[in-house]
Amino acid sequence: MENTNPLAQRRFKLEELKRRGYDPYPHKFDYTHTPSDIRRTYDAATAEELKEQNVLVRTCGRIMALRPHGKAGFMDLFDGEQRVQVYARQDKLGDQGFDLFQLLDLGDIVGAEGTLFRTRTNELTILATQLFHLSKNLLPLPEKWHGLSDVETRFRQRYVDLIVNKEARDVFVKRSRIVQEIRGFLDARGYIEVETPVLQAVAGGALARPFRTHHNALDMDLYLRIALELYLKRLIVGGLPRVYELSRIFRNEGISSQHNPEFTMLEFYQAYSDYRDLMDLTRTMLTKVAEAVTGSLEVTYQEHVLDFRQWQRYTMKEAILHFWPENISRPSEEDLRSLEKLRALLQGFKVSFAQADGRGKLLAALFEAVAEPKLIQPAFIYDYPTEVSPLSKTKPGDPDTVERFELYIAGMEIANAYSELNDPVEQCARFEEQLGARNRGDEEAHEMDEDYIRALSYGMPPTAGEGIGIDRLTMVLTNSRSIRDVILFPLLRPEPETSDIRPPTSDSGLA
Repeated sequence: MENTNPLAQRRFKLEELKRRGYDPYPHKFDYTHTPSDIRRTYDAATAEELKEQNVLVRTCGRIMALRPHGKAGFMDLFDGEQRVQVYARQDKLGDQGFDLFQLLDLGDIVGAEGTLFRTRTNELTILATQLFHLSKNLLPLPEKWHGLSDVETRFRQRYVDLIVNKEARDVFVKRSRIVQEIRGFLDARGYIEVETPVLQAVAGGALARPFRTHHNALDMDLYLRIALELYLKRLIVGGLPRVYELSRIFRNEGISSQHNPEFTMLEFYQAYSDYRDLMDLTRTMLTKVAEAVTGSLEVTYQEHVLDFRQWQRYTMKEAILHFWPENISRPSEEDLRSLEKLRALLQGFKVSFAQADGRGKLLAALFEAVAEPKLIQPAFIYDYPTEVSPLSKTKPGDPDTVERFELYIAGMEIANAYSELNDPVEQCARFEEQLGARNRGDEEAHEMDEDYIRALSYGMPPTAGEGIGIDRLTMVLTNSRSIRDVILFPLLRPEPETSDIRPPTSDSGLA
């Protein structure tokens, strides 16, 4: 008696395929059309036109529906984009071909050859004259109506998520389109795409905790990069006036709906420009990308409708005062310059801080508490404290403020940009300040980068640079709540031990 366990049944059928002389995992399959090709080309054809043309097709895909009916049956083949129905009849396939049909399971990958026709319900269908088994699915797909609903399982088994959840596939198709549009935009404006080191002796370009590794042959500690910045600016020094890189960076920090330890960053640098030039360029680029990817300049994100025709601009201090809660006494601009007042304001919002934090860090923390969650529509926040911007150029006449902006959409930081500091003496002093913070226990403070100082000493032209988080931008343009929804394989905790993952290595338990 055949085992009623679904896994055992599939393994039994695998052995039965071998017994009957089929290779359950053949090397290749030649086809004339994908299911998507068939649908695009013949969806508009009438039954009479198909009969007159006698269209012969040879296609392949994964079985997503299987409906046997005695000596006939239907199955839907899926290529990841479209489905096409296949009609299997014993009198057309012959006994051997129909026996193969009866050994098929949902999720198997098969080929079919036959002519196109329309059923009585007008469904475009292949009347199969040959079937080909291409790959056996040994693990059942999630149940049809409920799909793969467990969130962690979806992330851990993204391959299954992509098979059964069209919405997941659409997200990653749009993500690819976002990257294509950005590349095309920058390429058309004279930027060149480059590649810089992932392994670095000094983890620089951002205030973040790095991952550490060790190179055995050179016997030296290295870091996975936390930013692309410092090497790209070395290229500006070297005479490449417009450069960009789209790549993974790594930060040894917490995981949240907006944070993953590895993520994709676009960084681009433009010589003879400042941060205001990049505000204009960013608005133009992301407006174009949003319309190309979503088909509209009004984009739905959760309960909001984001209008990419309306962009706001606030200084950091203006944003704090503009979004200050109505039920709390509003501070004055003078209060925002006082160390003691800033500490008191943060305590009122129950925001923790270190006693060693200066006014700049406290002001940035107050902004994050008061304004950041309310920045739903696209908004540039500019003029940041020098203390939290060690690589930015100071505003003329205001040494406590730098020419820096961040772009916020849907309450998330999407981009960070500034007029680049190109004075090697001042940059060295900024690094020294960061080393002091590091010695006081700030693990995210910047290390000294002697070679970068040397590069600046050869002369870097006035330059503006920017980083855009591709994952968060994709979240916005695909209406995805979590960053893990837009990363194909996000980092997860180790999987608990489970059974039934490894196929059997013997015939035991197959029948």
